[in-house]
Order: sequence, then C-alpha cells, then structure tokens
Amino acid sequence: MKTVTPALVQDLLAEFRLDYDGDVMIESIGGKAARARFRVGKKHLRPGDTVSGPSMMALADVAMYAALLGEIGLQPLAVTTSLNINFLHKPAPKDVIAEAKLLKVGKRLAVGEVTLYSEGEAEPVAHVTCTYSIPPQKNAG
Repeated sequence: MKTVTPALVQDLLAEFRLDYDGDVMIESIGGKAARARFRVGKKHLRPGDTVSGPSMMALADVAMYAALLGEIGLQPLAVTTSLNINFLHKPAPKDVIAEAKLLKVGKRLAVGEVTLYSEGEAEPVAHVTCTYSIPPQKNAG
C-alpha cells in the first residue's frame, strides 16, 4: 500500500470539492490519527461572531476521512455512515483545529472521534464521534 500523505489526501479532497475552496487543510496523518485545520473567514461565521456548526461538522468529517485513509489507503469510496457532534463552547472567530483518532478499524466499518479546538485555545469547542463504511476490497487474481 502506498503511504498516504497529507498532500495526497489534500489533492483527493480538492478533486472531489471536499476541501471547501481550500479552507480545509490536512496538516498531519499517521498512527490512526490526523490533524486538520479550517481556515475560518467571514463566510464561515454566524451571528454572534462564532464559527458555524456546519463548518465545524465538515472539518470533523474531513479530519476523520484523512485518518481513515491513512490506515486503509486512498479509497475515495469510504463514506460517512454516522456523525454525532456535541458543541461544548462557543468557538472564537479564528481557525478551528481538528484532532481525529480512529478507535477501531474493522473490515467494513471504522469508528473514531474528533476533538475540535479554536486555534491557540486549550478547551475543546466540540467533540465528534463518527462511523465510516469501508468499501469491500477486490481480490487480486
């Protein structure tokens, strides 16, 4: 299996328009984990100068996708089957960082969690759990 790098995943995200016009960046992948950043701009804020929930959910989903691809290889057909988010604190109007980690990778499903932080803050702004469906492997031969 080819080593999956942040650049490879970033290219895949751009190809499928999942990088939110370049606002979501994969910073690291490895060890059943990934780190991603959402470069927050005015278009991602809702009234009260807080980052919108959909923006944070998108970041969490992409971060988990990157962590999973780091484990199973570049399989674009791996898809989210569930995502649950708990908003913990009001995020500041600045970049949001996602720390994703896989808890279990099975043959057909992967389960993980993502913690979201406002850049430079110690307290998480959200906690996410997600499950991904892994496409079946074709047998060689």
